[in-house]
Order: sequence, then structure tokens, then C-alpha cells
Amino acid sequence: MVTRRNAKTRDTVLEDGPQDDAPQVLRQFRQVLNAVKTHFQQVERKSGLGGAQVWALSLVRQHPGIGVGELAREMDINPSTASNLVKLLTERGMVEGRKEGVDRRAVQLYVLPGGAKALRRAPGPFSGVLPEALKAMDPTSLRRLRKDLGQLIVLLDADAEAARIPLGEM
Repeated sequence: MVTRRNAKTRDTVLEDGPQDDAPQVLRQFRQVLNAVKTHFQQVERKSGLGGAQVWALSLVRQHPGIGVGELAREMDINPSTASNLVKLLTERGMVEGRKEGVDRRAVQLYVLPGGAKALRRAPGPFSGVLPEALKAMDPTSLRRLRKDLGQLIVLLDADAEAARIPLGEM
């Protein structure tokens, strides 16, 4: 089977034969990575912030008073990475941290007017196009993809710590 690429329908060239699988999958990775890269470029051009910063900012707006630890869990990133994002957003006047409540060590985060303005300019989805596409996949396909990517990660001997770095920070 051969499907020609059509700019209007965005069909991908698919060819039969096991000898064609590796190059075809490589092309598919390129398409995925290009879509992610293009989205992050649009986010940065329109909002002035990186993709991970916009996602963090959107979560602070969505959950006023969220702490850095919970922000890290929501984004599935290391707490130190979340702390660095918050530091950048604070320095740029996008968020503020307040020590409220009984535990005065904990900082609650709130969006400032500059952050709200940046979010209005940023194209969605705020979490990025790849997380949204993965959420839209049917559960069976997603499980199969997770298993297959797991095998690829083993073959690549990929760094496990890299799994907690936001795509927008790579």
C-alpha cells in the first residue's frame, strides 16, 4: 500500500514491507517532533514565554494557591524544575508567592496581571500539543504505544531523568 502525502489531508506516506518500517517510523518521529517544536515556537512568539512556563502559569491560574510541589505533580516534573519555572515567572512579574495559612514555610502561588495577559496571548493547548494528543488516543492504542516506546527506550539506553524534563525545556 502506498499513500501519497497531501498537504490538505496531511496523509503520511505508508509503504508495505518490513524493510520500510524503520524509515517510516523515523519519519513519524520527525513529524511528531516538528509538530511539538512548531507549537512551542508559536507559544513563545505570541506570549514571550516558553512552553513549560505557559503550562505552569496556566496551572497556577487554574488552581490559585497551588504550591510548587503540587505544580510539579500536575506537570509530572521534578520539584526542582517546577521551582525553577516559578522563579522565572516570579522574576518576570507573572506570578507571586504568598506565605499564608498555618504553615508559613509553604508558598502559595497566584497569577499576577502580567501573567494573565501572557496567557491571553498564548495559543493553546497550554500543556502542549503532544500531551493533548496522547489524552485523545484510545486506551488500547495508548497502552500499546507505551509498551513499544518502552522497548525503544531500553534499546536507546535513555536517561531515566530525562522523562521529568518538560518538552518545552529541551
